[in-house]
Amino acid sequence: MRLGVIGLGRMGGAITRRLLKAGHAVVAHDREASRIDSAVESGAVGATSVDDLVTALEAPRAVWLMLPAGEPTQGIIDALATRLDRGDTIIDGGNGFWKDDLRRAEALEARGLHYLDVGTSGGVWGLERGYCLMIGGEATVVNQLDSLFASLSPGKESVPTTPGRAGRDPRVERGYLHAGPCGAGHFVKMVHNAIEYGMMQAYAEGFDLLRNAAGPEGDSGQQWELELADIAEVWRHGSVISSWLLDLTATALANDPGLDAYIGHVEDSGEGRWALQAAIDEGVPATVLSAALFSRFRSRQEHTFSEKVLAAMRHGFGGHLEPPETK
Repeated sequence: MRLGVIGLGRMGGAITRRLLKAGHAVVAHDREASRIDSAVESGAVGATSVDDLVTALEAPRAVWLMLPAGEPTQGIIDALATRLDRGDTIIDGGNGFWKDDLRRAEALEARGLHYLDVGTSGGVWGLERGYCLMIGGEATVVNQLDSLFASLSPGKESVPTTPGRAGRDPRVERGYLHAGPCGAGHFVKMVHNAIEYGMMQAYAEGFDLLRNAAGPEGDSGQQWELELADIAEVWRHGSVISSWLLDLTATALANDPGLDAYIGHVEDSGEGRWALQAAIDEGVPATVLSAALFSRFRSRQEHTFSEKVLAAMRHGFGGHLEPPETK
C-alpha cells in the first residue's frame, strides 16, 4: 500500500518505520522538519505540507493521523477534507474521543470521504513488538486496508492461541479487531486505557506497601528491608500477576531501586476521564477506575513512592516524561 502518515512523534514515527519494514510506501508529514528528515532516512517520501502529501498519494488515498486529541487532530482533518477526493479515507490512530468520531464521520461522509477511528496500543515499543489495534468504521473500508493493519499488528505468533476460539474472527488473534461502526474503536481503546490506569495503580500501591514494610509505621515484628527489584523479578516468572507492566516495573527498579529519577507527578491523557463519564452515562459502577484516576490527580499535589512507580511505568511503555517544571 501507499499511505500518508501525519504526525511523526514517538508512535507516529515508529508506525511509519514499521510500515516501511513491511514493504509499504509511506508519505510522511510533520510540522517539525527534523522528524520528516528522520522518516525519509528510513525510506519514506517526505512531505513539507498537507498539500504535498495529498499530491504524492494516488487515489484512493488513505491518510493515518497520529496527533494529540482535540484541536490538533481536528485541524488536520478539516484541511484534508477540502483536499482529498471522494472515496479517500482518513484514519485517526491517536487517542481520540469517540463522540468526536461520530461527528467527524458524518461530516466526512457528506463529502464522500471515509473515516476510521483506530485505538492504537503499543507505546514506544510498537516498532519492535507490534501494535494492538481496535478499529471503528465501515467493514468494507476496514477490509480494503487489511494489509495495513496486519503489518502493524504483532501477528499470531506473539501469544498462544486461546482455547475455544475456533470459528471466531482470526484477525483478533493477530492483534487487530474491527470493533464496530465509527466510534467503537476509540471507545474500546478508552476502556482499555482506563483498565490500564487501574492495573498500574494496583502495582504502584503494592510496591509502596512492600517498601514501607521497613518503616516506623510497621509492626515491631514486621520491619523488613525487602528488595523490590527482586520481588518484581520473581513475580515475572510464573506469577498470576505477571504482565508487561510488571516487566517495565522490574526494569525500572533494577536500574534505579529508589526510583530517584522520578518525583511521582502522574498525568492522565483523557481516556480515564472519558471512561468515567461513560460509566456514569451507562450506570456502571467503576470504583477501581475512578480511584485510579483520582489518585493521578492527587499525585500532582503530593508524591509517594507509588506515584514514582506509576511514573516509571508510563515512561517505560510510552516514553512519557514528568513535567520539567515540577522537578
